[in-house]
Amino acid sequence: MPVILAILGAIGAAIYYYIRSRGPINSGRDLIEAATEVRLAARRFGFKRNANRHPAEDIDDPKVAIGGIAVAFLEMDSLPTQEARIAMTREMQSATHVTLEDAEELTILGRWLMNECGGPEQCVSRLSRKLYKLRGAEQLAPLMQVLGAIGASGGGLSDRQRDALADIKLIFNL
Repeated sequence: MPVILAILGAIGAAIYYYIRSRGPINSGRDLIEAATEVRLAARRFGFKRNANRHPAEDIDDPKVAIGGIAVAFLEMDSLPTQEARIAMTREMQSATHVTLEDAEELTILGRWLMNECGGPEQCVSRLSRKLYKLRGAEQLAPLMQVLGAIGASGGGLSDRQRDALADIKLIFNL
């Protein structure tokens, strides 16, 4: 009987350690999948990163810049809700005339760009300047449409978001 209990204990311990060792493997897989999503989103919108240049300078599509500004603008709010994120994605779909899947990929790429810029404030100012260089004032209307939806879904603008809007207006010479 003690031998059977020892064998069952050893099997139980092996199962326990096997299950515990699967956690880090799954976490690693999740990180790889997140990096793959960013890479595929960038490739889909024709974004190519050049060495020794900031990624914001390599943007050629105004949709990517609008996506980055929208994500950064949303992150300026203290804790953005899921409803605000959904409203931003849907309005980005409408304003930039893309599919919902493309709008979600723009959100993923925008979050990466925001992290590369060093935070939401720097991202808004840098990408706003890039957007103005790309197409001038004609891209202000879609951008303001997305930012307006973010403000409406969040129940108003925070002080940081108002400062960012003032910065955008200054960049677009309004």
